[in-house]
Amino acid sequence: MKNSIVVIPAYNEELTIKEVVSRSLKYADVCVVNDGSKDRTEEIVNSIHGVKCITHTSNTHIPKAIIDGMQYAFEHGYNFVITMDAGLSHSPEELAGFINAPYSDLVLGVRVQRENVPIYRKVLSKAATLLISFSLRPFGSNLPKAKFADATSGFRRYSRKSVELLLNRQMKAKSFDFHTEALMFVYRNGLKISELPITYLFTNSSLNKSVILDSISMLLDFLFRRRK
Repeated sequence: MKNSIVVIPAYNEELTIKEVVSRSLKYADVCVVNDGSKDRTEEIVNSIHGVKCITHTSNTHIPKAIIDGMQYAFEHGYNFVITMDAGLSHSPEELAGFINAPYSDLVLGVRVQRENVPIYRKVLSKAATLLISFSLRPFGSNLPKAKFADATSGFRRYSRKSVELLLNRQMKAKSFDFHTEALMFVYRNGLKISELPITYLFTNSSLNKSVILDSISMLLDFLFRRRK
């Protein structure tokens, strides 16, 4: 078995992808999922020695990109998959913390230090985490109460066991709600979850009405269905 691989979904990230990948390679193998980029993202990634590049011919959004990266990691025998942003919102140097963290099936990055984050985003993130923690237990469930400091961060480490779980589940996520749905499956199957402080640099926002509606729909699904 190999140790860790970093899976980086990328859509039109020609300005940052080389730096993200180059800095990440100092800590682990890297798999970039070029999710239908229309710029030079694929060309740049393919010019970097030792990086696996999976290319989608059209944009499939975060869920499919991460799952395809996880599939590659699982088939190639990696023990851990670390997911992170392609736009330098996450610091590649903090990969060391994830790699050296004690065993958990899911290590959640907790955005303790936030830079340039608008107030409204801080409020939304806090509210979302509270709602997600509440919704992880369906009505009438005997599961223990969930309480996480940051349930929406995409900087995470998944164990091989949790990767296998997700690869064998039918995911409903359409966008950033993938992170919530993945957490739900890991939590409801009784796997071990821990948290790790990280730094988050706000660079741009992909938040829109569609993303918010997807997230609300996912939370309602959590509450009224016992998917696991």
